[in-house]
Formats: sequence, C-alpha cells, structure tokens
Amino acid sequence: MNEKKVCVVGMGVMGTGIAQVCVQAGYDTAVVNRSKESLERGLVILKKDIYRLVKKGRITQEDADRILDAVSANATTSLEEGAKDADIVIEAVYEDMEVKQDVFKELDRICPEHTILGSNTSTFPITTLGAVTERPEKVIGMHFMNPVPLMPGVEVIKSLLTSEDTAKEAQEFLKSLGKETVVVNDYPGFVTSRMMCLVLNEAVEMLEGGLATVEDIDKILKLSFNWPQGPFQLLDLIGIDIVVAVLNTIYNETGWDRFKPAVRMTQMVEAGWTGRKSGKGFYDYR
Repeated sequence: MNEKKVCVVGMGVMGTGIAQVCVQAGYDTAVVNRSKESLERGLVILKKDIYRLVKKGRITQEDADRILDAVSANATTSLEEGAKDADIVIEAVYEDMEVKQDVFKELDRICPEHTILGSNTSTFPITTLGAVTERPEKVIGMHFMNPVPLMPGVEVIKSLLTSEDTAKEAQEFLKSLGKETVVVNDYPGFVTSRMMCLVLNEAVEMLEGGLATVEDIDKILKLSFNWPQGPFQLLDLIGIDIVVAVLNTIYNETGWDRFKPAVRMTQMVEAGWTGRKSGKGFYDYR
C-alpha cells in the first residue's frame, strides 16, 4: 500500500477510471460525490467497466473484487470526510467553471497545507481555478484520457503560479499510476482537447453536409488511420454534452469560428441524447 492518500472528487466516467487506477497502484483512495444517487451511479459505472476488463482478460476477477471493495468502502457524499487527510486530490466533476471553483474553494479550506489540488478539466484554465485558493502554487492540471485504465497519456498543465515542486510531485505520482506525462502550458483546451474536439466537430459537420453516414465516416477513419474507434463512437463514449461544453469554452475564450459547435450536436444535447450514458447518441444503446 502506498503511504500517500488520494481523494477523487466526482464519480462520472473519468472519476471512476481515475479512482480505479489509483487503487490498482496501491493508494488509499477516497471517492466523493455530493448526492447518494450519483455516488451509486458512479459505483455502477465502475462495476461495469471493471468486469469488462475481466472479460477481456486485462485484470483478474480477484483484482476486480479488490478494487470494487476498496472504492465502495471509501465512497462518501462528504467532501470534508473524503479530502481532510488527502495528500493529492483530483477533481473530476462536470465541466462547469463555477462548480469547479466552488469545489476548489472548499478543498482549500479542508485539505492540509501540503495537499496538491489537481483538476482533470479538459478545458478550463488552471490559473483561474488556482486563483480561488490560498495555495495557487499547489494547483495543477492532470488531464487523463478516456478510458483512464487503458490510456497511458496524461497532460500535466502548469498555471502561471504552479510551482516546480508541485509539477515534479504530480508527475511522479502519475508515473506511479503507470502513466506517461507531457507538460503543457495553460491555454483553453490544452493540446488534446483542442485537437480532438476540432476533429469531432468536423465529423459532425461532414454528417450535416451529407458527405457520408455516421457508420461510413467511422468506418473509413478507422480503416485509414488505424483508430480503434471512429469519431462518432468516440463522441458517444466521451459524452456529446462534454464535447459541446469544451468547444463552447474554447470558442468563447478565443473567438475562433472553427470551434463553434456543430448544430446537430447542440440539438442532441438539448434532446438529452448525450451518448452511451443516456442510452442514445449517434448510435442507439437502448
């Protein structure tokens, strides 16, 4: 067991994946979600993801049971209970700046002075998150890729105020999870979201223009670029609402028209068709 304690705030697709890899690496890991219902939904997501890995032979049934037991035993709706003794906190709540800032204000009050406050945000400036705390030098971006247990890369985002010691410690922690890191500067969308969301948005605009069907766009890109998933499959996996939120953030911050979300995506979000998590996106999972 690793001596450091970790707290993951948010139990959506990303939060559950982050909690899983932390437990697998031997960290005493608490998970926090504000409502009992959302916490239970997160545990259901984790269970499905874990047993999918067992079925594929990536982990053993024994390891799966150990991970689920460890996460369930340390799951709470109290941020204070989950984070009060944490050495590293990773925030993975919904991409809403006000929500994230409220979380960071509370974490700053709750956590010991030495605690590193990390964010899994795929879009928002780390400087803005750090500014609501009394420890901006301890705030850093840790942008994991989806699905977290399988994807090795993590973007580490330093704000203008993040200390070198914090950046070094964050990279060492991520390395202990079996991840490889790249340090990037604090800019809307960073590298991965800025690049990927542009590709996904273009795919939807191709669909709107009648260039090809969802299935055929996915098929030709997988065959041509050796991608494991096509853009529409990835949109459904990430969550169409998440991609729209990321695009809107970059568009509002930069004014670049190429990041304005395609109309089809905004309509689907309004209809509640957000991808796998809702049962319907560009594909039907019901």
